[in-house]
Amino acid sequence: MKDILSENLRNIAIVGHGQTGKTSLVSAILFNTGMVSRLGRIEQGNTVTDYDEAEIEKKISIQASLAYALKDKYKINIIDTPGYANFVWEVRLGLRAVETGVMTVSAYEGVEVQSEKIFDSMTELKKPLVLVLNKMGKDLSDFNNAYDSIIESFGKNSIAVQYPIGKGNSFSGIVDLIEMKAYEYGKDEKGDYKEVEIPSDIKDELQAKREELIEKIAENDEKLMEIYFEKGDLNSEEIASGLKSGILKRDIFPVLVTDAYSNIGVNHLIDFILKYTPSILDIGEIETLEGKILPDKSAKFSGLVFKTISDPFTGKISIIKVFSGILKPDSTYYNNNKSKEERIGGLFFLQGKNQEPCGEVKPGEIVAVAKLKETQTGDTLCIKGEKVQFPEFKFPIPSISFAIEPKSRSDENKISTSLSKIMEEDPTVKTERDFQTKELIISGNGQLHVELVVNRLKRRYDVEVTMKPPKIPYLETITGKADVEKKYKKQSGGRGQYGHVLLKIEALPRGKGFVFENTIFGGSIPKNYIPAVEKGIREAKVTGGLAGYLVVDFKVNLYDGSFHEVDSSDMAFKIAASMAFKMGIKQAKPTLLEPIMKVQVIVPEEFMGDINGNLSGRRGKIQGMEQKGKNHVITALVPMAEMLDFNPTLTSITGGRGTYFMELSNYEQVPHQLQKKIIDDAVKEGRVKKEEEE
Repeated sequence: MKDILSENLRNIAIVGHGQTGKTSLVSAILFNTGMVSRLGRIEQGNTVTDYDEAEIEKKISIQASLAYALKDKYKINIIDTPGYANFVWEVRLGLRAVETGVMTVSAYEGVEVQSEKIFDSMTELKKPLVLVLNKMGKDLSDFNNAYDSIIESFGKNSIAVQYPIGKGNSFSGIVDLIEMKAYEYGKDEKGDYKEVEIPSDIKDELQAKREELIEKIAENDEKLMEIYFEKGDLNSEEIASGLKSGILKRDIFPVLVTDAYSNIGVNHLIDFILKYTPSILDIGEIETLEGKILPDKSAKFSGLVFKTISDPFTGKISIIKVFSGILKPDSTYYNNNKSKEERIGGLFFLQGKNQEPCGEVKPGEIVAVAKLKETQTGDTLCIKGEKVQFPEFKFPIPSISFAIEPKSRSDENKISTSLSKIMEEDPTVKTERDFQTKELIISGNGQLHVELVVNRLKRRYDVEVTMKPPKIPYLETITGKADVEKKYKKQSGGRGQYGHVLLKIEALPRGKGFVFENTIFGGSIPKNYIPAVEKGIREAKVTGGLAGYLVVDFKVNLYDGSFHEVDSSDMAFKIAASMAFKMGIKQAKPTLLEPIMKVQVIVPEEFMGDINGNLSGRRGKIQGMEQKGKNHVITALVPMAEMLDFNPTLTSITGGRGTYFMELSNYEQVPHQLQKKIIDDAVKEGRVKKEEEE
């Protein structure tokens, strides 16, 4: 590959709601730039970026994938991201590594819920945004309706720079509002086009759209505003300068039109990206935890590992965005997060799953390296001694848990290693062993997410497991106070055990966690035993007192006790504190808390009543309803325990036309009449003992 200068690198993440044509758009870009010899099709399972077996089978993207396109002296690094809520964290990872987000919006559906969430992430990360009204060739697509939904959702910084010629089956090309030129594309999906006359029936509308564009460009630049007032227009050079500046500063979100499936408008999108979106040099100073750095190739190297892949042949692959200096192969660099040196071997670019070796790389480049020992997603690599560290990633808290059980002894032997590799690749997957039931618990961002992890265990690592019903992550807390005393005394020949504590336990406001307070006066318990008391409480709170769940939001005050000169020990005080805590929790009016999910359901209007009724029947509280394009969005707060079978119910009610997303909102007290069943189930599972057995 020829040497690409940093100023000629464009890094983009293709983002947007599921089924808006992101992967098809990437396929068309790669085809049009000669990177592949055929236009990849999702239904044929031959796209470059959806290469995982599960992606091919389900026909959706489930992970962020890399590709690149070359044109003239330029290179576009492309990150194709998933569009479903279960995998939204992959979108945020991708956005951290690029200068521009290219968001696809369906010209039929308009802006949908996940796109709004991605827009919020882009705003937080201050990423320039290019909007692409895709699927213009689909029946019933409508530019004006979809464009209105963009303005409504993303504000008046959104402005059309292109306009479609025709719609649905008659969509045949675009009008460039910057140059006021029309282009017609061929019907052979090769992406070829020719300049044609602007259709007379839309000339007036186009002139109005162009005036809106020129005004938007001028209003963000005082000099351009003066020229516009004086001449009533801007020339091509002034428009280009103002548009590029406006995109960089997020004052302008340009709206383009394409139909990626039929490869119409994609070549103009490529040219627009190269001409108007920023390189890393245009971004300028880059924030780190220690200050700002410049993306200068003469500076010392720094880079961010923004993604990890577990490849069945290569092993662990770390993907790095270079922010400053030169990254060289066969060199040693320093991981500032782990305080460890890492030996970098060969570097390579990724074209989907294919690896293409490369030499040293400059600022702005995205490159992969295999088999780093210590480095994980989110880590900073730099020159040893340099105080450079990029902000860490905030991964979502898992929203659902299942118990999994290996099907055979060989599966049991391999499961730990296989899961650790998956968690390296996907940090949002969590596993733990429930020390009450001895079950292996796996947690993720939704049922689909966990099912795909189980699927990956089988396909990639030949480990088969069975999934048991999801575990609801209840919590326990107290609503009252308790004053307890416990003496642990044991004598069985030789040195005995003696620990004696007096504790006051009281509730704290929701979200305050656990507070330990030591008010011992006069040395009734020596200072060296105090940490053992706190440790005993911390260990005991994990298994609770009601149903074996973690206890939260309480304070323990150790105010008195006694010790024995010979028999006292850390272990004795730890046991005494644990026993006292368990006694005190039962006296302090314990109660159960359940996770409450914020649920957004998107359905056609005719199903609103049925869905509202169904959510209310699940102990849900409707928070709001609003219209989004042709659909309505219902927002509700619903206990997680009531949402486990919602997916098939929604499909049944809406005939598959409804979708929903949910995320953890907060915890609330479980209604008293339901607590007994949860406690009884915990007794059956062995999480807690019956009162009379204790």
